[in-house]
Amino acid sequence: MNSEKRQIAVNAALLLTFSLLVVAACLVCGQQLLNPFRLDAETFHTLLGLRLPRIVVALLMGGALGVSGAVLQGIFRSPLADPYILGISSGSSLAVSCGLLFGTSLFSLTAPTLAFCGAIATGALVVVLGRGWKGLQPERLLLAGIGIGFFLSATLMLVMTMSRDDGLKRAFLWMSGDLSMTDWDVVPLGLTFVLAGFALAIARRRGLNALTLGDEVAHSLGFNPSRERLLLFLAASLMTAASVSMGGVVGFIGLVVPHVVRRHVGSDAGIVLPLSVVAGGTLLCFADTVGRTVAAPLELPAGVVAAFIGAPYFIYLLNRKKNA
Repeated sequence: MNSEKRQIAVNAALLLTFSLLVVAACLVCGQQLLNPFRLDAETFHTLLGLRLPRIVVALLMGGALGVSGAVLQGIFRSPLADPYILGISSGSSLAVSCGLLFGTSLFSLTAPTLAFCGAIATGALVVVLGRGWKGLQPERLLLAGIGIGFFLSATLMLVMTMSRDDGLKRAFLWMSGDLSMTDWDVVPLGLTFVLAGFALAIARRRGLNALTLGDEVAHSLGFNPSRERLLLFLAASLMTAASVSMGGVVGFIGLVVPHVVRRHVGSDAGIVLPLSVVAGGTLLCFADTVGRTVAAPLELPAGVVAAFIGAPYFIYLLNRKKNA
């Protein structure tokens, strides 16, 4: 093992260790410090019924967004690509907000199911519009996602303007990435699709590495760029849809986390993708813990806290590259 690979292994081990420590701290910290070694009935209920499901959901959501960002940045060969640039979050938010504002009974579907259906439908529409005569093209895909995202966001604002007041707060919290109402019920469906998307992304990791070098290079290496891009986009869409369905819209994680991971372990997708899961999940878990602690008894949505953390760090990265 050469020095570079040894350094990557050390950095990966440090990241995993740090993540475990952060998650353990999040489990015991909050409005009330808990002692996990003294499990009376109240402590057990708080850990198992309240904090643990939030932590599990935060890990799944953040991990899905982190790896989705890494995949999309490779597909578009753009450091500014993230899971929400393709309009998937807008479609999901519109579907959920319609259910919350006008009553989910109109759809006979729960909010997480509405979110997933809206995200998948939007992703499918983006794929249809993003196909050119050469197949799925990154420029068309990007423009289609941005256009659809703006249209759906405008539609969402119109719906909220015409809605009743009693559903506005719930819809707003959903779009802010609030995890206060999270429970175990959303985990099975979310976990299934996060694992499916992640498995597909890992299976196409060599194709992702090739796409980052350009379509011509990818083709010369034996990959079909259009096919690889479609499969990787499907993987990112599944994970993003699952993330939004579990707890709403959380920004900046998919944008910042891949940059942080690549900075420490290089650009090999076989290493970046799993570590993006770890780093993204840890970041959102930490953001949710901060949100339910700093302003107690009020709770700040995890998506808001993640943006406060991610935005300054992203600006720092931009300045660092500028000065390099």
